[in-house]
Amino acid sequence: MSKFQTLSWFAIFRLGLVQTALGALVFLPTNTLNRIMVVEYALAASIPGFLITLHHVVQLARPYIGYGSDGGSRRTPWIVGGMTILATGSVTATLGATLIPTLGIGGHAIAALGYLLIGVGSGAAGTSLLVLLSKQVNDQRKPAAASLVWFMMIMGFAVTGGVTGQLLDPFTEARLLWVVSGTAAIALTMSFVAIFNVERSAQHPDTETTSESEAKPPFSVAIKEVWREDHARRFTIFVFASMLAYSAQDLILEPFVGLTFGWTVGETTALAGMQHGGMLLGMFAMAFSTYAFKSKTRHILHLWIRGGCLLSAICLALLATGGLIGGSAWPININVFVLGVANGSFAVAAIGGMMMLASEGRAQRDGLRMGLWGAAQAISFALGGFLGTVAVDVAGLWLENPAAAYGLVFFAEAALFVWAASLIFNLDQQVQNTEQSDDAASSRFALENPLGGINP
Repeated sequence: MSKFQTLSWFAIFRLGLVQTALGALVFLPTNTLNRIMVVEYALAASIPGFLITLHHVVQLARPYIGYGSDGGSRRTPWIVGGMTILATGSVTATLGATLIPTLGIGGHAIAALGYLLIGVGSGAAGTSLLVLLSKQVNDQRKPAAASLVWFMMIMGFAVTGGVTGQLLDPFTEARLLWVVSGTAAIALTMSFVAIFNVERSAQHPDTETTSESEAKPPFSVAIKEVWREDHARRFTIFVFASMLAYSAQDLILEPFVGLTFGWTVGETTALAGMQHGGMLLGMFAMAFSTYAFKSKTRHILHLWIRGGCLLSAICLALLATGGLIGGSAWPININVFVLGVANGSFAVAAIGGMMMLASEGRAQRDGLRMGLWGAAQAISFALGGFLGTVAVDVAGLWLENPAAAYGLVFFAEAALFVWAASLIFNLDQQVQNTEQSDDAASSRFALENPLGGINP
């Protein structure tokens, strides 16, 4: 009889604390340092932009990191190692930034090394944490668990921003280094305590048997095997397309409202806050509904993913239409709030989908699948904001009408969301196709061996 025991809600909360620490360590280099380099050091905005892009680009290594973690029986060492690298990167990036005024190129190089470490560390810790959750959380709890850890990561951003913002004034370089180092020490301690003994208390029974029975193939072979899986391949494309549409709106929504509707800075900032409030509501609604109807968790989760994408597309199309109509008659507040609800529900449902699907298909490829999806997400986030702004500029030169230029980009994002939703309309059938393909491959292998490798 199996002794496997899924994680309790308290254990899931403890893993959420690791995600909070991860959010805290990523927040300062990607937000505060950005401002310091541009305002205090008067550097070109493209320099912190390039450094932050580095931390996204290096996450292309996520599939390889996941592949590496698939070779062992435990994910905890990868999480602990990733968090240590991330904390080291956070301090190194800050040190490099403070040295830029005196060392010039040397300071830039140290900062770049720090951002590379941030990318590697967050990739290793984040991928392994999601794989651990996917393997040891009950299927019925996975969507709600995804919402919880996502929410706790956002809390990491919010708490770090609020507390360190008070400590950084008046700004000095020594004070900045102390604040970042202290944040790193607290985050590391919290994550080590939070994860201690969680995995060992819920060891999966399949892990040991599969690791002993199957030799690990080279990375090039393993990733081709995963890419041949219908559900893994289509979900990778879905993550890329949907997250590209999701991130492309980030940097253009407030300028659009300001230019088209004539809103002030304070009004557009409040509108962004309303959008984030809608996102939180969408996340809670998804978590509550999937947990309340446990017998249909998978079905409801798929509805949230597809419905969130389609509702996002409708809201973006309405934004474009509202911009063309203009005037105070358009209910822009409601439009943006519902867009936030749709974005929040689909984004966190997609994370839940990753956790549900990571273990589907060939065994010992969970980390590789999760890494593949994480890399798709990182690439789309790196490209989304940049491409959205470039598309608006190009469309503006062509159309010479801001409302039409923004509207064209919003329609393009809506089309991306619709395409993404279409990719997962038959997700369960894709999983079945993968299982049948694996069974056929196993049968062929069994037949070929007695025939000396001859394929009849």
